[in-house]
Amino acid sequence: MGGDPGGASPDVVWQPGLIERAERWEATGQRGATVWFTGLSGSGKSTVAAAVERLLIADGRPAYMLDGDNIRHGLSGDLGFSDEDRGENMRRVAEVARLFADSGTVALVALISPYRAGRQSARAIHEDVGLEFLEVFVDTPLEVCEERDVKGFYALARAGQMPGFTGVDGPFERPEAPDLVLTPADGPAVAAATRVLDLLE
Repeated sequence: MGGDPGGASPDVVWQPGLIERAERWEATGQRGATVWFTGLSGSGKSTVAAAVERLLIADGRPAYMLDGDNIRHGLSGDLGFSDEDRGENMRRVAEVARLFADSGTVALVALISPYRAGRQSARAIHEDVGLEFLEVFVDTPLEVCEERDVKGFYALARAGQMPGFTGVDGPFERPEAPDLVLTPADGPAVAAATRVLDLLE
């Protein structure tokens, strides 16, 4: 396992390593996986993902959070927010998460990822090579996200200064069959994180 994921140029040959996936996972003491948190800006994706990361690390289990904002400082620093760029951003993050998962790390992706097709593609990138992919929908109502508005984005969007902002005048396609749905009724981040950990057991 852990071979060629496909999709590359026919002139590029996949270089196999000397370590099999099972050996990596034995070294880390766990199966690698990706948990993909999707939801509106301000829904709590990063907060819950960070809480999951903290619990996993405290238990001696390798984990790494890939936050959507942080990704755009480097890996996707050249991308904007057009439909095409959002799709490419999701593809890049999914490929990085796949590498983490293959290594025996739990990748925790916190990304708005508004389009269903993009999330399905991210899942396929993992499942096509035998890796677990768990979609967690952080289903916080728009009005609650707007009340939080910790980054001030909703105010800017309502003022017409951020056209196409997801949830205001940009679409968000709700997941049809997520592996887990979290709502504000689930309580604080640690309680929600515990539910995510249950998925990984």
